[in-house]
Amino acid sequence: MTPDAQPSRTALLSAAARAAHLLVDDHPAIFTDPLAHRLLGERAEELLSYHQVYGSHPALSGARTSVVTRSRYTENRLAEMAVDQYVILGAGLDSFAYREARPDDLRVFEVDKPATQRWKKKLLAEAGITTPETVEFVAVDFEKDPALTSHLVQAGFDPNRPALVSWLGVTMYLTEEAISQTLHAISGLAPGTELIVEYLLPAELRDEAGQAYAELVMAAAAAHGEPWQTFLSAEQMAALLRDHLLEPREHVRQKDIPVEWKRGDALRPTELSILTRARVRESSPATDPTAGADSPTNTRRKPPAPQP
Repeated sequence: MTPDAQPSRTALLSAAARAAHLLVDDHPAIFTDPLAHRLLGERAEELLSYHQVYGSHPALSGARTSVVTRSRYTENRLAEMAVDQYVILGAGLDSFAYREARPDDLRVFEVDKPATQRWKKKLLAEAGITTPETVEFVAVDFEKDPALTSHLVQAGFDPNRPALVSWLGVTMYLTEEAISQTLHAISGLAPGTELIVEYLLPAELRDEAGQAYAELVMAAAAAHGEPWQTFLSAEQMAALLRDHLLEPREHVRQKDIPVEWKRGDALRPTELSILTRARVRESSPATDPTAGADSPTNTRRKPPAPQP
């Protein structure tokens, strides 16, 4: 298989970290994913044994801290919102849509590369996990395909109703151009739509633990064909969001997640990544067809000037 045809190794390791959290870390759990273990398939014993034997290693404990904090924050926000559409960008082996506790009237749109989606469907079938009728798989390569919105609409997404869009553990693997392209698509969704995006901090903004994790993981990710490419500060992400008519609402670090951090296990918050929650503005030239073409914030293509 070529690299483009292979499923995401990162998705597999993230699922292993969510599953391992329930096996090796203290209770109460920060986040509970009851299906992650089953989605690991025949790799489950191998991947989980690493956490069970070397669970305090910074690369493994850091991975668990990252995935459980971001998932907890995002799914808590989803529970707070009165929306019936949830878009997961870079869904990987996310199990939200397959859990019994999910809302029956919530439509979930899982966006990822075709190879990763085929692999996930195979793992779901092998684990005996039924795919609900409310789940849609939307095949998109963020680097190569600019038509995110049209693919979502073709899958049944209603761009005129607000939604929550989560984008976790993905932007660091993309170019800034691909990130901007995706933000532009999100900015055209219904006012009130929210985005929760995770991104990695530049080296100079990481703390010692965050830098140690980065040094351990970055080279391994690159060696397996998934190099880290983009790093942003909170200020840079806020500016990027505003450039695309998205209003930043809050920046959340691992230490800001409302959990008890005085723990007996190896989980500790680090300055490695940030979650930013942003909102599509209630009214903007990008979403209001009556806005003047000369508006300085109008992102719609202007007609060419008349030729003499």
